[in-house]
Amino acid sequence: MGQDNPATWASDIGNSWRTTGDIKDTWESMTSRADLNDVWASYAGPGGWNGYPDMLEVGNEGMSTEEYRSHFSIWALAKAPLLIGCDIRSMDDDTFEILSNKEVIEVNQDKLGVQGKKVKNTGDLEVWCGPLSENRVAVVLWNRGSSKAKIVADWSDIGLNSSAVVDVRDLWMHSTMYSIRHQLKATVEAHACKMYTLTPHDKN
Repeated sequence: MGQDNPATWASDIGNSWRTTGDIKDTWESMTSRADLNDVWASYAGPGGWNGYPDMLEVGNEGMSTEEYRSHFSIWALAKAPLLIGCDIRSMDDDTFEILSNKEVIEVNQDKLGVQGKKVKNTGDLEVWCGPLSENRVAVVLWNRGSSKAKIVADWSDIGLNSSAVVDVRDLWMHSTMYSIRHQLKATVEAHACKMYTLTPHDKN
């Protein structure tokens, strides 16, 4: 249940541990589990994972589609096990689309194995990111507020050199923006997110 701070010692006896109590199918529960798990990001890596901010609630009807998309994105970035918690016999199309997004799952399963984390927040507007193999970076722009807003991630926020030129892959729209400089920005709906992988043109 995440008691006794297992991230600080459990790697000596196992390769995965709980970091939180049980999740509920609510926005408040999901976001709080994301924050609690994020505290222990530096302790995770290949061979020892912050494995359980708990299972996915996607498809259990307590949150909106955008909230579930945020849920899946943050769990994937955090390298949490993507354990389906709904009845797969009766999942709707939106649920299937979220749970079967191969590009998001690839971030979760990236061989570098570094847990992404929150790197910037301005009120309810957050930037989460983590390094990937092949010099790439995964980024989530997350709007936890109640109205649409623009979120900006400067290269310095996400560990890129200021002169970096990157190709940006939108993992939910399945589209690519080429040769982006200086910052990544998007208008994000309330309780929604945008998720990307950034591929530098060189080794900046």
